[in-house]
Amino acid sequence: MPTVVPEAFKHISKEQGLQIWSIEKMELVPVPPQAYGSFFEGDCYLILFIRRTASGSSQAIHFWIGSESSQDEQGAVAMYVTQLDDHLGGGPTQYREAQGSESPEFKSYFKSGVLYKKGGVASGFQHVETNVYNIRRLLHVKGKKNVSAKEVDLSWNSFNRGDVFLLDLGKVIVQWNAPRSNRTERLKALLLAKDISSRERGGRVQVGIVDGDAEDQHPELMKIMTAVLGERRGELKEAEPDQRADQQQKANIRLYHVSDNTGSLMVQEVATRPLTQDLLKHEDCYILDQGGVTIFMWKGKAANKDEKRAGLNRALGFTKAKGYPASTNVVLLNDGAESAIFKQLFKKWTVKGQTQGLGKKYTVGKIAKVEQTKFNVTELHARPDLAAHQRMVDDASGKVEVWRIEDNELAPVAPRTYGQFYGGDCYLVLYTYMKNGRPAYILYMWQGRHASPGEIAASAYQAVNLDNQYNDEAVQVRVVMNKEPRHFQAIFKGKLIIFEGGTGRGGQVEEGPIRLFQVRGTTELNTKATEVSARASSLNSNDIFVLRTEQTTYLWCGKGCSGDEREMAKSVANDLSKREKQTVLEGQEPTEFWAALGGRAPYASDKRFQEEESEYDPRLFECSNQTGRFIITEVFDFSQEDLDEDDIMLLDTWEEVFLWVGRSANDYEKKESVTSAREYLQTHPSDRDPDTPIVTVKQGNEPLTFTGWFHAWDPHKWTGVAGSSYDRMKGDLGDVSSITQISVDLNDTNLNSSSSPPAFPPPPAFSPPFGSPSPPAPSPARSPSPSPSPARSPSPSSSPSPPGPVLANGKQYYRREQLMDVPVEDLPPGVDPQRKEQYLTEEDFVDIFQMPRDKFNTLAAWRQAILKREYNLF
Repeated sequence: MPTVVPEAFKHISKEQGLQIWSIEKMELVPVPPQAYGSFFEGDCYLILFIRRTASGSSQAIHFWIGSESSQDEQGAVAMYVTQLDDHLGGGPTQYREAQGSESPEFKSYFKSGVLYKKGGVASGFQHVETNVYNIRRLLHVKGKKNVSAKEVDLSWNSFNRGDVFLLDLGKVIVQWNAPRSNRTERLKALLLAKDISSRERGGRVQVGIVDGDAEDQHPELMKIMTAVLGERRGELKEAEPDQRADQQQKANIRLYHVSDNTGSLMVQEVATRPLTQDLLKHEDCYILDQGGVTIFMWKGKAANKDEKRAGLNRALGFTKAKGYPASTNVVLLNDGAESAIFKQLFKKWTVKGQTQGLGKKYTVGKIAKVEQTKFNVTELHARPDLAAHQRMVDDASGKVEVWRIEDNELAPVAPRTYGQFYGGDCYLVLYTYMKNGRPAYILYMWQGRHASPGEIAASAYQAVNLDNQYNDEAVQVRVVMNKEPRHFQAIFKGKLIIFEGGTGRGGQVEEGPIRLFQVRGTTELNTKATEVSARASSLNSNDIFVLRTEQTTYLWCGKGCSGDEREMAKSVANDLSKREKQTVLEGQEPTEFWAALGGRAPYASDKRFQEEESEYDPRLFECSNQTGRFIITEVFDFSQEDLDEDDIMLLDTWEEVFLWVGRSANDYEKKESVTSAREYLQTHPSDRDPDTPIVTVKQGNEPLTFTGWFHAWDPHKWTGVAGSSYDRMKGDLGDVSSITQISVDLNDTNLNSSSSPPAFPPPPAFSPPFGSPSPPAPSPARSPSPSPSPARSPSPSSSPSPPGPVLANGKQYYRREQLMDVPVEDLPPGVDPQRKEQYLTEEDFVDIFQMPRDKFNTLAAWRQAILKREYNLF
């Protein structure tokens, strides 16, 4: 075993990014970046990922174990994990990754997917093969967000009716879509095929697509598949369902204390859901079992060093003792460096020294004093991240319209009473504001605590109807009484009053003779009055209360209130009562005041300070409940690219839960999306508030409060784009009939019996990387010209003529000298002068822009224009 560890880690970069090593003959060997994402099943790998954070950087160590790796290799990689952890100061989070059961964090590093290759170092296979075309393999692609592809037997027996398969033949990749595969799975497989082309073969691979339920429409491609796989006999088998844990299973969490103080290992159960942070003692180590899905080992700062070093072995021993699969995820966490996933398994997680921010939950009548954070609303559009954290889409200066549900229909509310909501009613509030020069809409569904189930259902139904009148562009927000979002409060300009019961319907307002309202807020944007029980115990020294009696209206000011709060309370008191107001300071109350409240009683009177912050990072999930089980799959390190047209995604920002609905999402999941969000809250391990606001957002109509959680959001990404990403990419492939013109080595059989020359020269000779039974036939001599088109020597008597177009996928392409710095009148016929780059041959395109064509097409229009101008193609 190696002993000089510092040498192995000598060249570790401290910059943000990914670094990977494989275990070869028990030594660490760096994996070149172009091979990242490809893993041999017979090997083990060590992965280091460094990420920049607000407080500096975070480090994660993953060790990946191939399904065919040896025990010696597994032991070696585990040893290197410990040594790398020591080398980095003991701070990184450690993950044990088993092939096929990798964590979402691991999969997030490889956006195009993870590729499992047969063999390994012991089999003599080389890890890096670039520009190699004598390949013949079949890849089974699974997954939607986190894609993996496994090399399987080259046979029709490997196919099924539910997944996507890639038949990789070097110069050609044929994608076969099973009849029951969905568009997102097909898109991810196509992206993987493109990635293989650009990463391994310089973008020179042609891709063709066969739809399994319409094979007769792809005769040329089926000719290739039949030549490789033989004739298909019998029916294809059904796909095996994904073995993913549902939310109920993930919510079953148990905490165990781990100790060897007695000389023998002791594992003792401490608590079950809901867990609290104070259960974790800095002097000890703990195991948190999340329903057998993931095993977390938490190591306290002051724990015994030997106990911390033995953490992995103890976690693996616990997994074995519980009878869990060997592929169970194991995560080792250090005290103070916990992941977002781990923190959200606890009812509350605070960070020492930080004041209250996200995740605050108020209790009416018992709340402490919290200073309001002031911010400049003019910065919201310039800084979407600020809008997201402040939960404000604009400065609340838009148009407000309010309807009440009466007899299951919409009844307009008189504008003079806007802001007054009764607990026995349901309301729809439509807010219209300008966004990028055009109207945008937010539709709030406010549900009173005492409203009937029929009225609540009617409010949801009428919200859909109202949304339809605005071309289905409104953002829909479910608002439960007393859980009003910040923007909802702001649009009523300090006049928001929540009545505990009764109704605002004409002539039916139910009012008692004595009513007490708690007023909170310092400006028009954050002031709200909430009715509380009219008794002395409801008072709080940190706030202002309005007591309305038949004779007098009192404005009671607690000792902890500010001047701004008093001014806002006076305005609210005027809306509540037209009678003369009597200001009462705490400790100077008249007898009539206490009599109206039923006599003196103890109330919250201590001056409280700001609470430590409950820190929660936003998390994005893909939702599915089609199988009858509510299943969510987390998308780690998410971006706008993770939002696909076919999806319904859940973004949890703790104070709010967003449901993002793609344009092509199926009707069943659309209908059940809000139910799914409620179930997510109900089954959350940290015992979440079930009344957390749920916000429904449609693709292309995202508010700043949603986009601000994403890095570098492109507001024009879906503007004016017809069809899905998959349909567009498939269309870009063009006519695939020319694929069969390529000379593919299939037992020395040319698929096209035509005597015409191939559209591309045959691949160069080389040693087969995957153990092909016979070497390729010798390649004929080729012209040194870099052009991928067949060169024909002119006759001696002919004069030179401009080179003709290159035909590929049924389209005409040209060399760079025919397009760059060429006047419009001299361009080849049919070339659009505004899109000259699209007529470049693939080789020239990649050489000029240093990226494949499909990646260039995903760039923002302004970025494309800059690049085109830089290379004289504008």
